[in-house]
Amino acid sequence: MSTAMAALRIFSYLPNPRIWKATIAARLCGVEVEVRGASSGDLSQWLWDFDARPIADVPSDVLIATDRTGRVGFTDRKLYKTPAFLEAQPFGTVPAAFSPDGRTGIFESNSIMRAVARLGTERFPLYGRDIYESSRIDGFLDASLVFARDGQIYLFALRDGAVSRELHTRMTDAFAAYLLGIEQALAPRRSFLVGDDITLADICFVAELCLFHNERARRSVLDAARLSLLLDDEFAKTYPRSASHFRRLLAHPAFAPDVGGYLEKIERSAARIK
Repeated sequence: MSTAMAALRIFSYLPNPRIWKATIAARLCGVEVEVRGASSGDLSQWLWDFDARPIADVPSDVLIATDRTGRVGFTDRKLYKTPAFLEAQPFGTVPAAFSPDGRTGIFESNSIMRAVARLGTERFPLYGRDIYESSRIDGFLDASLVFARDGQIYLFALRDGAVSRELHTRMTDAFAAYLLGIEQALAPRRSFLVGDDITLADICFVAELCLFHNERARRSVLDAARLSLLLDDEFAKTYPRSASHFRRLLAHPAFAPDVGGYLEKIERSAARIK
């Protein structure tokens, strides 16, 4: 989704389910969003800036002035972040979004998603139809942050083959707390988490659960540690409303362009592990 007149530009590692929050919202409410980036392994070879681009296209004197040390997700890697990037993005992380002039930075995926919804609010009320619905949506987004934070630590540990029983227990509790809340919100037969149509709460739920599917491709790490898979084959039985809601939204034309191939690739990898 890209245009010279984009209302929002996003720079991130790709693929990244958390920026799907913005791209899905953009499809629903007719907002033009431009996404720039590369794989997480290649992003250290990019200049982090509003005008983000490969460092092969950047003069050497500019690179010297932008040399930084990577942090979460990029530990021990040299990164290149311009002063303008750090002014707009005070935490220096990705995904990083920018206003069309590059002066205003928006950080954290939920806030980037909110920006898209506000830009397109007259076309589709993704952020609710009144202040009460908006505040309820905020509650779901805040609850997702706890799940997302624990999930990030857990998935990084799985990637590094270093998951502990203590970490697995903490993740088990966070996983159950989040999904039980989703189950309750969809009871008895609600079609959406808030109101009568898709909102940011539904989009965030799908994006975070898609990201957590990476656990399934790391089953061998859990098996070696004698730990159980949380997103197992019994998920639909344990959390039937959540699973049904997830499947239904995956097929929605605003969601499908992002999620389909990503989950298929994970499931192929998980099948090889079994």
